Amino acid sequence: MLKDTHAFAVKGTTVNRAANMSRATKASRATNASRATSVNRASLGLLLSALMLGGLNVKAQDSPTQSAQTQDTQVQGTQTTSSSDQQAAAQVLDLLNQYSSDADWDKYFALYRKDGIFIGTDASERWGMAEFEHYSRPTKGWRYDLTERHLIQHGDVILFDELLNSPTYGVSRGTGTLIKTDGYWKIAQYHLSFPIPNEIAKQITTEIKAANKQ
Repeated sequence: MLKDTHAFAVKGTTVNRAANMSRATKASRATNASRATSVNRASLGLLLSALMLGGLNVKAQDSPTQSAQTQDTQVQGTQTTSSSDQQAAAQVLDLLNQYSSDADWDKYFALYRKDGIFIGTDASERWGMAEFEHYSRPTKGWRYDLTERHLIQHGDVILFDELLNSPTYGVSRGTGTLIKTDGYWKIAQYHLSFPIPNEIAKQITTEIKAANKQ
């Protein structure tokens, strides 16, 4: 019986030790699991923070690039529009020279605004459209061939200056303004003049003074 009791006690002790070991193992595993969970949570938190910061950095870096692309597009759009406007304005000036050469006055004066001004080579020639038409229509026209032209655009206004060659007068200059009117470029002012070389400027101006005294 004692042997059996001892054996039972040993067995009981063994069982108890096993139970205790099992409990210790479970407790250890629970602790490790808790630690692992804490570590995982901490790692996950760090990972999320890194991703959030990374995302913010990406957005911060992307914003200037996106803005620059938009700006480039706007700038490109502005340049395209400007080029298109200037081409249309240049065509108006080309037609002006063609129609004056053909004495096609209906088409010629259609290129001007109704309140347009023409300034001729004589000091007295500052004409509105009615006066200019009265002068032009009885004539057979005049010819000026384009040599060089410059256009400067400010919104719906284009300033121009051009060098022309006239079979009658030689080198001539046209300057003026076009204004976009009802979607079309119209001439608001045209000034025709004869450039004087500096070497003979005093001689010419002296002759002009003399002519004005007569």
